[in-house]
Amino acid sequence: QVQLVESGGGLVQPGGSLRLSCTASGDRLDYYAIVWFRQAPGKEREGVSCISSVDGSIYYIESVRGRFFISRDNAKNAVYLQMNSLKPEDTGVYYCAVDRLPFRLCVQGRDDFGSWGQGTQVTVSS
Repeated sequence: QVQLVESGGGLVQPGGSLRLSCTASGDRLDYYAIVWFRQAPGKEREGVSCISSVDGSIYYIESVRGRFFISRDNAKNAVYLQMNSLKPEDTGVYYCAVDRLPFRLCVQGRDDFGSWGQGTQVTVSS
């Protein structure tokens, strides 16, 4: 089973940037679709972005499109989420999750994951 570790969170002012990392052990991340989720206090978890393994296709939710960018580094067995122009509403705990099965495309709303990381806190505040 894949073990995931997120890092890179922190406190940043509005308009600032952070890069989150999701590193893995136990299997190759490039075999799987990877989703970044976030959960704000008192709100449901939402899938923010996904990168497929098969064709590298990507989706973003509307609220982050053009500001957040997901990418892979297969040599490091890692997936990243570059977050720019951060807003207070981006505050939350960010998690990465690996698809339960390999070689699937991202499907927004699919809830079928093999492993989750422990999360990293992102706080956007002045």
